[in-house]
Amino acid sequence: MKTHPEQAPGLNIDDRKTMSHDESLSLSPDHAAPGPENYAHAVPLPVLSAVLAALLLMTLLTVAAARFDLGSWNLIIALGIATIKAALVVLFFMHLRYDNPFYAVVFITALLFVALFLGLTLLDTTQYQGDINAWQQAQQ
Repeated sequence: MKTHPEQAPGLNIDDRKTMSHDESLSLSPDHAAPGPENYAHAVPLPVLSAVLAALLLMTLLTVAAARFDLGSWNLIIALGIATIKAALVVLFFMHLRYDNPFYAVVFITALLFVALFLGLTLLDTTQYQGDINAWQQAQQ
C-alpha cells in the first residue's frame, strides 16, 4: 500500500523537498500510481473517422427530414437523430465506451431524466395546439 509522504517511513522533511513529482505521487494514496493503465485510451483513427462520417450523415439526415412535413413525427425524428449523435460523441470522442462502467450508468440515468422531462413537456404542448392552430389561421 502506498503511503503519504508525511507518513512514509524513513523520510525526513529534506527528502520530501528533493523528491520528483512522480516520486511524490507514487507515495500519495490520493493519486493513481504512474503507469500505462492510468493513461487515456487512444481510439484508432479509422474508428474516429467512421464516427465522424456517421455524425455528418445524420446531420444531413436531420436537414433532409426537416424539409418534409411529417406532422408530429418531425420532432420525434429530430430528437431521435440528436440522441444518436450525442451518444456517438459521448461514447467515442469522450471515451465513455472505454471507461469505467459506472460512468455509463450515470450517463444513461441522466439521459433517462432528460427523456422524462422532455416527455412531460411535450405532453403539455398538445394542451395548447388548438390555440396555436387558431392563431396561425388568423395570421393568414
